Amino acid sequence: MAEITAALVKDLRDKTGAGMMDCKKALGETAGDLEKAIDWLRAKGLASAAKKAGRVAADGLVAVKVAGTKGVVLEVNAETDFVARGDAFQNFVRTAAELALGAGGDLERLKALAYPGSGRNVGDELQHLIGSIGENMALRRLDQVTVGQGAVVGYVHNQVAPGLGKIGVLVGLQSAAEAAKLEGFGKQLAMHVAAANPQSLDVKSLDAAAVERERALLAEQAKDSGKPPEIVAKMVEGRLRKFYQDVVLLEQTFVIDGESRVAKAVEAAAKQAGQPIAVAGFRRFALGEGIEKRKEDFAAEVAAAAR
Repeated sequence: MAEITAALVKDLRDKTGAGMMDCKKALGETAGDLEKAIDWLRAKGLASAAKKAGRVAADGLVAVKVAGTKGVVLEVNAETDFVARGDAFQNFVRTAAELALGAGGDLERLKALAYPGSGRNVGDELQHLIGSIGENMALRRLDQVTVGQGAVVGYVHNQVAPGLGKIGVLVGLQSAAEAAKLEGFGKQLAMHVAAANPQSLDVKSLDAAAVERERALLAEQAKDSGKPPEIVAKMVEGRLRKFYQDVVLLEQTFVIDGESRVAKAVEAAAKQAGQPIAVAGFRRFALGEGIEKRKEDFAAEVAAAAR
């Protein structure tokens, strides 16, 4: 029997795309014979994950999980909405989100955590699921919001199951007010974030390079007005304020009433709660944003297969 070394396990994983624990088991079942282990994994349907890894996984689910003063938002991708609506995929995403509360917002740390009842870690459990379902999947991103005192509130838009949907939002409210008093406003604010998609919490948090690009663009546009330089400068600053109102959370118009600035809505909520409230942070994940989706041409695919 060949010695089952870490290098041998890694070699088998590289060749098959199967999970680390599955590779170790396969080598144990085949007395360390690499080729027989590959056949063993193929027979179990666990060696197909590598072939599927090149396919675009832009569908899936966003999960939100909150526990007291901590919340996490997690995106897990699949290739199709059909798989995303299946029990196996949803159970995996739900369990991974619960485990993510202990991962400190670190995706690699989450992948290394033990997956309950499987003998595998989270990353290997996903590989196992890929082999079982036959579709590429990916743990894409994870983030968290925490507050020292107050409440973290979550919201899921286009929810397909509790805590699972297409857009996930977390809002952290730092306050000495009772959590129950904060949750109602926090839910409204999270709904606002889902709808308005702010880029930053406040003006000073905006990316400085993005602000300078916008300023340069506005200055170039204002020059064409033919106005004196001092008027052009005022025009630029006025248009820059409008830019802030579009992309900065506290400067945006609150979608719930369509009138107040979000900063004023926070002040009103604090007055009602009887304690100061500060928005400590927010996170918004929209499913598949930033993924280049491949356009399918079914006719061309059939023609290619015929050739």
